[in-house]
Amino acid sequence: MVMLEAGEILFKRGLLDSEQLGQLRAQAVGAGELINSAITQGMCEEEPALRALGEELGMDFVDLRNAEVDLELLKTFPQKLIYRHALFPLSRNDDSLTLATADPLDVYAIDEASAATGLTIVPVVAERAEIARLMKKHLGVGSETVEGLMAAREEDGEIQLLEDLETDGSELSEMAQEASVVRLVNEILVEAVDSRSSDVHIESQASGIKVRYRIDGILGDQPVPPEINRFQAAIISRLKIMAKLNIAEKRLPQDGRIKLKVHGREIDIRLSVIPMIHGESLVMRILDKGAMKFDLQGLGMDPYTHRLFSQLIRLPHGIVLVTGPTGSGKTTTLYSSLLEIRSPENKIITTEDPVEYQLDGINQIQVHSKIGLTFAASLRSILRHDPDVVLVGEIRDQETAENAIQASLTGHLVFSTLHTNDAAGAFTRIVDMGIEPFLVSSTVEGIMAQRLLRRLCPACKVAYTPSQEDLPDDFPWDKLAGQPMYHHAGCRTCRNVGYTGRMGIYELLVTNEDIKALAHERVSTWDIKQAALKAGMRTLRMDAWDKAIEGRTSVEEVLRVTKGDRLS
Repeated sequence: MVMLEAGEILFKRGLLDSEQLGQLRAQAVGAGELINSAITQGMCEEEPALRALGEELGMDFVDLRNAEVDLELLKTFPQKLIYRHALFPLSRNDDSLTLATADPLDVYAIDEASAATGLTIVPVVAERAEIARLMKKHLGVGSETVEGLMAAREEDGEIQLLEDLETDGSELSEMAQEASVVRLVNEILVEAVDSRSSDVHIESQASGIKVRYRIDGILGDQPVPPEINRFQAAIISRLKIMAKLNIAEKRLPQDGRIKLKVHGREIDIRLSVIPMIHGESLVMRILDKGAMKFDLQGLGMDPYTHRLFSQLIRLPHGIVLVTGPTGSGKTTTLYSSLLEIRSPENKIITTEDPVEYQLDGINQIQVHSKIGLTFAASLRSILRHDPDVVLVGEIRDQETAENAIQASLTGHLVFSTLHTNDAAGAFTRIVDMGIEPFLVSSTVEGIMAQRLLRRLCPACKVAYTPSQEDLPDDFPWDKLAGQPMYHHAGCRTCRNVGYTGRMGIYELLVTNEDIKALAHERVSTWDIKQAALKAGMRTLRMDAWDKAIEGRTSVEEVLRVTKGDRLS
């Protein structure tokens, strides 16, 4: 079949008009490339085009999302044919092999598969993206590069480095710059971004290299082909070069930063390299600037908490703290708060380690402890810069705490974070740093403790009626009122996890006169929490149960993230 016949088929089926057909003819592309050109240029959709060509050629169209695949065939089918021609074996019946192809016009690929296997090939037509998904799922990310079957070429636009690379000319450096290694590292990074990973772990173990992605707070293995082990040194060196680190230094930890564009979106990657007993291991924190939205209304606070917190962040002076472990969304809450109150009348200055996202209209300072620019030192300088609102990335020590309190006492609103398990514990933590209790009680206006819960996938969550045995004693049965709750299941939309994305749960303690008096008297965290509950504070666990009852998360997720409330 020649190109014009393929174009005529699509024209006859109403998938192309005469003008589009003329454009494709003028491009003089090969027969197998015509459909890709038509799809890429938005002239037609892939599925109806493949169905039309398949019918003309007597081939069935198969939706690989629902098709059963005999994975045993992958052990004997030549993988080079999978990568070279985008073929995928589906099933075998005696002497015939059903083979999925995205290019029904490529008869040479079918002949090559028949000659290599000695079987009669029954070709079926499938979408190219679905074939690629099966390849990635069952053969591992970057597997086509490991096989070395892709010709060296310039980066294809999926990844674009925003900074020039510097190499030292060594043999290891040259190996790290080979086209196949560059392509392999790009595959790992693109897959991480596409899967919404927050972190990528590349671990050197006795058995070889292991790749894991953290998605929605949960770390999971990423399938990779075993042959990737022979690229271990080159992969690590390539990433170190991208982060402008010393590739010859393998004995000391190193930290660096990579700036990329992936699918046109700007991505910041923070790279940490630590030598382990079986070689260097890397962790990359991925900051997807294009996908990040700082919207206080959209963080998941209930209306009551949102109203109180909105009042706190608009106070003329005082300290507002956000507490929680690493990765609980504290920075997102603080950035959203700053953008909420940003105005031409406000001078907002932040001091952070590191500056994770650059915010328009806000002055941000990057801490450099090695040269003496600590939180405390930068905060002293900030107060001479006439700010109205100050954000201190974290109160870590007595000096920083003293400066933050001094800033609030001199008429500034100060935001910061602490690592405590709940809101009430913040008072005790600051006093333990050496700050006088009367200063803490008179300056801290509110404390927000928070965690992140995974959202149930709306496409596959399963309703059920819980029983008393299914739920712990602190479950609020009166709020359930006979309505169903939901389990996670798993589908293609959520990559068979059952969850897509995360939302916050919040515990907001607003300081009143009773709490100030208790904090001044150095009472226990327990006493402060009881006073806050009496004043209307809702705990993390209470907020989590509400979101489970609303069908937004599961009981399993609530139990994983929160502790039961001991209220008496």
